[in-house]
Amino acid sequence: MKIKQKKRLTKEWFSKLQNIICKTVEQLEKDSGSNAKFKKNKWKHGEFRTIKGKVIQKGGVAFSNVKGKFPKKFSKKIPGTKNNKNFWSSGVSVILHSNNPKIPAMHFNTRFICTEKNWFGGGMDLTPCLNDNKEKNYFHNKLKKTCDIHNKKYYYKYKKWCDKYFYLKHRNEPRGIGGIFFDYKMDNWQKDFLFVKHIGFIFNQIVYEIIKKKMFLKWTKKEKEIQALKRGRYVEFNLLYDRGTKFGLNSGGNPEAILMSIPPGPKWK
Repeated sequence: MKIKQKKRLTKEWFSKLQNIICKTVEQLEKDSGSNAKFKKNKWKHGEFRTIKGKVIQKGGVAFSNVKGKFPKKFSKKIPGTKNNKNFWSSGVSVILHSNNPKIPAMHFNTRFICTEKNWFGGGMDLTPCLNDNKEKNYFHNKLKKTCDIHNKKYYYKYKKWCDKYFYLKHRNEPRGIGGIFFDYKMDNWQKDFLFVKHIGFIFNQIVYEIIKKKMFLKWTKKEKEIQALKRGRYVEFNLLYDRGTKFGLNSGGNPEAILMSIPPGPKWK
C-alpha cells in the first residue's frame, strides 16, 4: 500500500474516532441530566473539542493532522530524520477528568507518524485517586483480551512499557494503575492499523462502562481533596515527562490542544 493511501486511511479513522468518543461522553452527560456538549475549536491542523459538564469537569478530544519540519535538535530523537527532517502526523488524543473523585482520570491517544519511516504509537491508562481493585481488574482484563486477539505478547509487553513510562521518577511512584503504551510500531501496517482501531473502540467502551457505573455515586469533601492532590501529580508528569506534550510543542502543534490534558484544580501540600 502506498504511503499516500496509508495517510488518508489513518486520518479518516482518527477523525471518526473523535466523533465516536464525543458522542459517548455527551450521552453520559445527557443520562446525568446535563445538556453539556463539546465545544469545537478548529485550527489549521485539525480540531480539538472541550467539554465542561456535570459528569466531566474537564474533558478534551483532539484530532490533529500536522505536517512540517522538526527542529534540528529534536529531530535526533525521531526515526527516519537523518537525511530529511520533514514529517507528517495524524492522531487523536483524549483526556477526561470527572467531577466525581470515584471516577478515574482517563487518557488515550493513537497516532500515525511519517518521516522517511512510518509508524503507529499510542496507548491508554487510568489514574484513579481512590483505590478500586475491582475496576482495576476489569480494566486490565479488558486490555489483555483485546491485545490477545492480535498478538499474545502485546499485553505484557505494552503493559510493562506503560508502567515504566507513566512513572514519576522524582517521587518514585506510578502515575496511576497503568494500561498499555506502545511506540514506533512498524511491523505490518495493515495488522498494526487493525490493532490501533480496535483499541480505539475498546477505550470508548471502557469510558462508557466505568463512568455509567459510578457517575451517580456520592463523594465526600475528603475524597475531593485527595483528587486535587492526585491531580497535582498529573500536572507534574505531563510537564516533566510526557512525550506527547514535548512532541506536540516541538512539531507546531496547538498549545491549547496539547495542554488540555492539564486537570482542573490541582493542589500540592
